[in-house]
Amino acid sequence: MASPWKADRVRSATTTIFAEMSALALSTGSINLGQGFPDTDGPDFMLETARQAIADGINQYPPGRGIQSLRQAVVDHTSRHYGLHYDADLEVLVTTGATEALAAAILAFVNPGDEVVALEPFYDSYAASIDLAGGTRVGVGLFGPDFVLDLAEFERAFTAHTKMVLINSPHNPTGAVLPPEQLAEIARICVDHDVLVVCDEVYEHLVYDDATHVPLASYPGMRERTVRISSSGKTFSATGWKIGWALAPAELITEITAVKQFLTYVSGAPFQPAIARALNEGDDWVAELRVDLQRKRDLLAEGLRSMGLSPALPRGTYFMTTDVRPLGYHDGLEFCRELPGRCGVVAIPHQVFYDNTAAGAPYVRWAFCKRDEVLEQAVERLAKLG
Repeated sequence: MASPWKADRVRSATTTIFAEMSALALSTGSINLGQGFPDTDGPDFMLETARQAIADGINQYPPGRGIQSLRQAVVDHTSRHYGLHYDADLEVLVTTGATEALAAAILAFVNPGDEVVALEPFYDSYAASIDLAGGTRVGVGLFGPDFVLDLAEFERAFTAHTKMVLINSPHNPTGAVLPPEQLAEIARICVDHDVLVVCDEVYEHLVYDDATHVPLASYPGMRERTVRISSSGKTFSATGWKIGWALAPAELITEITAVKQFLTYVSGAPFQPAIARALNEGDDWVAELRVDLQRKRDLLAEGLRSMGLSPALPRGTYFMTTDVRPLGYHDGLEFCRELPGRCGVVAIPHQVFYDNTAAGAPYVRWAFCKRDEVLEQAVERLAKLG
């Protein structure tokens, strides 16, 4: 008998598949290249600052918008890297990871009947938050094999009901980084249609080769309509700390704060001074991380090629995509379910990130943010498929 209390409003195929893949990893002793979290820690000075903060008694509620030193560090970091200037007291909100910032922004501004234009495949929390707000998501395909945005399709997605645009670059799960010329056109379209824009920039520093991350807020007419969201989790390999932030004009931050205070209220008191220090002093560490991740990307790509796959080399994030049809599969979900038993490796099927599941069906996502020995062992195991 179905439970009378079962929630029907929000469904997350990704949550179900991630749980299934994690269970398969445990039951088969597989290497988990599915879920995207590193298996090494961030800089030692950051970790020590958190330990000291706990010892110093910084364990109670921090200020609602985040401690002042962290808000100032976020502002200084943004100015230093992008030449964008914000007021640390009025235009910054510290959140429980980027996920909460995204949820609070969507819930603050999207009403039932509003449409949200977003790049498909979607990071899973977008769909859930839009559903919770009663909005309708309108996907614009960033589809394989090239994962390139069609600007004409993007502009056609706008209607009289479009309230918000959600841009994720560097893009999870494809690893695409929108180039400056496309961002300029996106900015023009958003200004022409007078819409609010939310930018998920959590992988802002994890870009490779000649790719550059340029915030959409830096284009003409965009700062006043853009909520920039980022997080320490990806930049400083501290995904479990859940320290994120939103930057936006004061009136937008006020509305987002009004929602945020009824989600988690506040969080991460001893982690906030540690992230403030990391933002202020960690540029060199992040630069080394970027070089190391690019090398890991190439290591995994070489291994995937050796088994007959042609990875779409990501220009950002720490995820890589392959089409599994060369191995005789037409369904990435079937492939991922059989992979642990066949060779002891776990990946994630792309289709769980799509409304148009057929577009994602043959693709699989692999995480390369793991120690070299883990990636090398995974490649050895995957060779059994060749």
